[in-house]
Amino acid sequence: MGAGRASVTPDLTLRYAVIGDVGGHHQALRAELTRLGADPDSGTIPADLRIVQVGDLVHRGPDSRAVVALVDRFLTAAAPGWVQLVGNHEAQYLRAPTFKWHQRLDGETIAILRRWWGDGLMTVATVVPAGDADLLVTHAGLTEGFWRADLGQPASAVRAAEMLNMMGALGRTSIFRGGAMLGGSRSASAGPMWASASMELLPSWLGRRMPFGQIHGHSSAYDWQRECFRAAEAIAARTRLDHDCGHEITSFDGGEIVGIDPGHGAHVPHPWQAWVTSAA
Repeated sequence: MGAGRASVTPDLTLRYAVIGDVGGHHQALRAELTRLGADPDSGTIPADLRIVQVGDLVHRGPDSRAVVALVDRFLTAAAPGWVQLVGNHEAQYLRAPTFKWHQRLDGETIAILRRWWGDGLMTVATVVPAGDADLLVTHAGLTEGFWRADLGQPASAVRAAEMLNMMGALGRTSIFRGGAMLGGSRSASAGPMWASASMELLPSWLGRRMPFGQIHGHSSAYDWQRECFRAAEAIAARTRLDHDCGHEITSFDGGEIVGIDPGHGAHVPHPWQAWVTSAA
């Protein structure tokens, strides 16, 4: 894996838009990018905007190939304006598959994903600013156990992101460590590609002081289609919902964890938007 193009240190002069799981929905992604002021046809992004996508671009929806081609256009034309993170569905094509999925990407699309990973254009983590704090952004979130045992308790989001990206560059398998969502038992140290928000990520920080806040996709504590919480009452009581954007914000001692997975399946089920910061 190469050095990549984008620093994880946030630029306070920029707006950041963090886009949740796309799941093969090309038209929905184009519409959201257009709303943000980006041009899907030319691959250009406004100079004051940086886009972060949390991974799981592919599978579920009707056109994963077009989604990857669209993102490749932005990575080619607008780097470092686009920061692409790796999700567990992209990871299926970067290493030995860890689960069965009924859809399979075509060879050209797989080659693009592998090129991104090899060139460092697709990474594990980044950081975005939020007021006076920095938020770590990963696909599934950083569990307390992974932060403590695997990373050695870094005090800043920037340091945690640098360490996670180095683990990816070195091919450390722990970043792909599964838990409940890979058929195993619940784990407070599930990795940042696989941690379940309701069963692992959020419960792991109960009773602990968070060193920094986070943003993640992958899964959610709230079922947007059934309109009910998947998480235990202790989590639900700490969580506020943004129904217009499809975001959930769970408060802990020391920070918040923002979930932005819109829950796309074969169809886009409800309104959703990127999580957006304001420039200083």
